[in-house]
Amino acid sequence: MSVLVGHGLDEELVWHYGNPVAEARLMESGEGVVALTNREIVEISGEDRLQLLHLISTQDVEKLPADEATTLLILNPQGHIQHAMHGVDDGESLIVWTEPGRADALVAHLEKMRFAMRVEAVRRHDLQLYWTGHKVTLPEGARCRHSELGGTEVFSPLPLEANVGMWAYDAARIAAGVPRVFVDTDERTIPNEIGLFGTHLDKGCYPGQETVAKIHTLGRPPRRLVQLHLDGSMSALPEHGAELKLGEKAVGAVGSSALHHEMGPIALALIKRNVDVEAELLAGEIPASQEVLVDPDVGLHIRPRLR
Repeated sequence: MSVLVGHGLDEELVWHYGNPVAEARLMESGEGVVALTNREIVEISGEDRLQLLHLISTQDVEKLPADEATTLLILNPQGHIQHAMHGVDDGESLIVWTEPGRADALVAHLEKMRFAMRVEAVRRHDLQLYWTGHKVTLPEGARCRHSELGGTEVFSPLPLEANVGMWAYDAARIAAGVPRVFVDTDERTIPNEIGLFGTHLDKGCYPGQETVAKIHTLGRPPRRLVQLHLDGSMSALPEHGAELKLGEKAVGAVGSSALHHEMGPIALALIKRNVDVEAELLAGEIPASQEVLVDPDVGLHIRPRLR
C-alpha cells in the first residue's frame, strides 16, 4: 500500500509504501529505488554548451569529463540563487534536473544568454528521474550521475519499480546535510550560506561572482545552513518555513524536516550566522538543538556525512 505526500512541492509523489523504517534500510543496503518523477529534466546540447555554462554559472565545467556528475547554480547580479541544475554530460549533451516548476524558466534563461553560441536547451518530457542504490540494475539507455547521497540518480526513459518513498529519502538527505535548493533556500540565499554547494571558487567571472568571492575572502555569510535535532517528545515536525526562534527573537527559518529511523526528528534550516552554535532554539513550537554544517567563523562547508 502506497501513501502519497499530502501537500507541498512533492504532493504527487509517494510518501511511503507502508513501512518507512524498512524503506530506509533498503536505501542503506543499496537495494532502494526512489521515484523523483516530479523533477523536471532539461537537455543542453551544442558544441558551445559547456563554454556557455562555464561563463554564466558557479561551476567549472569548461572541460567537464564525460559521465562526471556536476551541480551548477545560476545567480543574479547580487549573488542570489536563481536556477539550480544537477546533471551529467556524455560528451554530446548535458542532461540536468531541476525542481518542479523551474525548467521552463531555466530553458528561457539559457536561450537568452547564449547569443550566437551553438547551444540549444529543451525540456525532456520523455525522461524521468529516479534515485537507486548501488545494487539496482539500471535500465538500458538511461543516463546516470553519482548522487550526493551515494547511489545513483537515473534519467530513465523507462519507468522503474520504486520501493522507497520520500519519507525515507528526505530523512537520508537531511541526515547527510545535503540542501535542496528552493526548499532549504529562499530568494535571498547566496551560495556561501549553504556551504558553496555547486560553487567553484577558482574560475573566472560569472554573474554574482563578486558577491561570492567577497564574502568568502573578506566577510562571512549573513546566514548559515544548520541541521536541527528536534525534540522527539513533541510527536510533530515543524512546517516548512516555520520561524526559528532564540527566545522571543526570530533568527531563521526551517526548510525540510523528516523523521529519521535512527536519528529521530531532524531538519535543515537557515539561521543567522552570529547565533551561538550551542544555543537552544524553537522550530515553530518544537525545541531544537543545532549541528553545524556551515562554519560560522570562516564560512566553509563541513561536507555531508554519508550514511
